Amino acid sequence: MNFKTIHHQIALTFLSGIGSRRARTIVSHFNDLETFFAEKHLNLAKIPGIPSDFVSFKQRLSALAEADKVVQELDRIGAKTVFFTEKGYPSRLKQCADAPLLLYSKGNINWNPEKTISVVGTRHATDYGKALTHELIEGLAGHEVTIVSGMAYGIDVCAHLEALKFNLPTWGVLGHGLSKMYPREHRKIADRMLETGGIISEFIPTQKPEPAHFPMRNRIVAGLTDATIVVESGEKGGSLITANLAADYNRDVFAFPGDISRPYSTGCLSLIRKNQAALIRNSSDLVESMNWQPEEPNRNRQRSLFANLNQREEKIMSVMHTKPELTLDTIGYLASLTVSEVTGDLLNLEFKGLVRALPGKRFQLIH
Repeated sequence: MNFKTIHHQIALTFLSGIGSRRARTIVSHFNDLETFFAEKHLNLAKIPGIPSDFVSFKQRLSALAEADKVVQELDRIGAKTVFFTEKGYPSRLKQCADAPLLLYSKGNINWNPEKTISVVGTRHATDYGKALTHELIEGLAGHEVTIVSGMAYGIDVCAHLEALKFNLPTWGVLGHGLSKMYPREHRKIADRMLETGGIISEFIPTQKPEPAHFPMRNRIVAGLTDATIVVESGEKGGSLITANLAADYNRDVFAFPGDISRPYSTGCLSLIRKNQAALIRNSSDLVESMNWQPEEPNRNRQRSLFANLNQREEKIMSVMHTKPELTLDTIGYLASLTVSEVTGDLLNLEFKGLVRALPGKRFQLIH
């Protein structure tokens, strides 16, 4: 990615009123963002959803000047960017309507790992919560799972430390810029995470921590992952926000039960009681629910009997292998097929004994 491209991508985020939807419209209309920023008299009236007086030339010049400072800071701290139109942008996050236009990162991050979960919980982690986090991540050590959390006190930092202990990649999503670390005590932990994981933010590198930024950070934690696990939580808190966001994104949500007398069990118990999270007791429950058990050789032989799949059926089967259950609409979206195409092909796959229809237009892979 050349300097000009990154410069203009960053500048786009400085324009007030630019959200993901409008940015996509602008990017699709112009051959490159350099043209968008260079034209003195932009004719935006013909672009759907963009007001004709949306941005002045002066505003665009000011955005470019601010982007200059960001590029210099990125170079100083050794950070990178990924823009939502690039192939490298995390595919899970791209499915979320409110995904950020641009992510800043440090480290060695594979944005699209095969398996990834977020582990969240109270900042006031108890010994019980820490033990659960240890057992969970120890049990995932052989499954090559990437662990995502928010670098906060309590369960968050415990999850990052356990991932490091068991050599699993771990990402910390920050509510501030990459040039800083809040809390300061976690700087050394973040540095250790850079070798096989890293730290991530949607905020410019010099952005200071602000209370409003941390709930925004939670949507990225939820959107980057296949499932969110709430270890401990009070009645309110950021971990419950993350769990609700994950559910909104059609991701799996799990919670550990706890003693009903414990104040930091109430959030988890509430999620389970309201059917907003599935109950898990240990890592084995999670592995089973996510269908992450190693395949037995006879399963591979059984699937080889169904080599006579058409191209669309093969695409659907590839999608079905990513989750234990998927809705009809989700299968169509992930396979880039229409609902009518998916409906017919799923029926054929049922006849072949490869998938099973469930209530609520959900489908399950048969093993």
